[in-house]
Amino acid sequence: MSSGLHSIKDKMTRPFRGAPLGWRLRVAVILVLLTAVATIWVTNRLLTDRFTESTRNRAELRLALYSGNLLSELRRNAIVPQLLSRDPTLISALQSSDYLLSSQRLISFVEEIGAASLMLMDGDGVTVAATDRNRLLEGHRNAPYFVDAIRSNATIFTVSPRETGDYSFIYSRRIEANSEILGVIVVEVDLQKFERAWAGISDAVLVRDSTGNIILSTEPQWRGLDESSAMLRQTPESAIQRALRATADWSALPPDGYLEGEAVIRLETRIPFRGWQMASFTTYDSIREKVNSVLALEIMGFAILLAAAFYLLSRRAASRVVLFQRESAELRALNARLQREIAERERVEKTLDLAEQTLAQSSKLAALGEMSAAVSHELNQPLAAMKTYLAGARLLLRRNRPEEALASFGRIDGLIERMGAITRQLKSYARKGADAFSPVNLGEALASSLSMMEPQLRQRHVKITQILPEDPVIVMGDRMRIEQVMVNLLRNALDATKSVAEPDVEIILAAGDMAVLTVRDNGYGIKDIENLFEPFYTTKQPGDGVGLGLAISSGIVNDHGGRLTARNGQKGGAVFEMQLPLGSDGLQAAE
Repeated sequence: MSSGLHSIKDKMTRPFRGAPLGWRLRVAVILVLLTAVATIWVTNRLLTDRFTESTRNRAELRLALYSGNLLSELRRNAIVPQLLSRDPTLISALQSSDYLLSSQRLISFVEEIGAASLMLMDGDGVTVAATDRNRLLEGHRNAPYFVDAIRSNATIFTVSPRETGDYSFIYSRRIEANSEILGVIVVEVDLQKFERAWAGISDAVLVRDSTGNIILSTEPQWRGLDESSAMLRQTPESAIQRALRATADWSALPPDGYLEGEAVIRLETRIPFRGWQMASFTTYDSIREKVNSVLALEIMGFAILLAAAFYLLSRRAASRVVLFQRESAELRALNARLQREIAERERVEKTLDLAEQTLAQSSKLAALGEMSAAVSHELNQPLAAMKTYLAGARLLLRRNRPEEALASFGRIDGLIERMGAITRQLKSYARKGADAFSPVNLGEALASSLSMMEPQLRQRHVKITQILPEDPVIVMGDRMRIEQVMVNLLRNALDATKSVAEPDVEIILAAGDMAVLTVRDNGYGIKDIENLFEPFYTTKQPGDGVGLGLAISSGIVNDHGGRLTARNGQKGGAVFEMQLPLGSDGLQAAE
């Protein structure tokens, strides 16, 4: 009984003795709250700056990729009018006014070139041949691309508005023979495919010409206007309008919901083509979500700490038990809401990751489609040969000569196998990245090219001799395009040794002041070296090629700052040399 009284007395007197301890706890709680507010404020500022910079960097990377793809398409089509203006078939058609096969000739080129359309006009501006037969006999006498091309001896680029509201991008060049102007070849570049690709992302993208007018855009109503006028005509369907609606939603949030006082990131870059400029608009939506996720974790941590402090205070003051329970229930409800919000944020982040993966896959598929154009002219050759064999087989069957017709079908089967081998090379071409040069190991590129040529080598039983240096030979360039040149040189060497009893191809890779790749064969040599790299010049049989392989290869090597040469060997056969400037790593290895 005495001990029980002492216990009751201790409990009655404990609040008075514990008063200083309760005061210190309250001060500690206040300090924790101040620390939590300061930590959350600093975290919000730091993470906002960090995620904003990360979002800006990704937007800059996408903008550089878009501008590089656009410039590559323009440059790739710039050489086409010059090549077609030298086509002897088109020149002969203009001289004789016989255009019966001219449209078919242009159609055979359009898939190989990758242009939107091709048109051939006579000296009066009348369309006499076109890949779109609906445009035949159209008059273009007063069109800028016709007038400027007639007056100039160079390739002319023209941007013309269409009735549909978009623009057509046209390269044109006059065709002449014996100092007589015969007509104009027109190549329309398909830049609308980039608009369709840009429309699948959350950014808004526009391209302005040198006068400031918008000529390409993900928002159709922006075309033909300057940027300030275009911003006044935003529609709810456009990406930038969706970003502005997000800004309106932020106006109801606390002040920390604003991100540096603006709702979108505007980036601009210059396209090194006729003063063009590209701009993009990126929203801040994902930044706020990432920052809030981290802040929610911090708030939950401080909430747990405060709950522990309240629990200690409740133990010191029995009269505040009910209040403590109410506050604890509120904190638990807050934690539950925070956990639900965190789960929702994680779900949104997973959805965004899936969308980014889908976009990356779409970009890879688009790049694969672009790479396939690099080998499309190789498919045209066996297709033309198949057409010839089919015509011959049909004639033989009509004449009741089935054995000879079966031989033609056997040749067609061989051509189909060849086409299958060509299409399998697309897996190698699909490795192409951005247009910026990167270090390329010529030894690895040569091995990849030989791997692509493996079916032809196995079928022909050609002896391949390789002489390679011990150290890697590194150049700065585009590996896919360099491999394309190597494949063309190897294919030419195989074709040159078809009639040789023991075909032998020697490949030498060396590094001195320049990286030099030499391909020798033991064929019968080159008869007309001067015209070897001219477009449409070929020593192959009709149907085996159109004479563009070496012309394209020479252009690729020139773009890399190198030189592609050919000569006849002292012991017979042909010798091709590809010289490329060494990269920094390759120069150190050579030294």
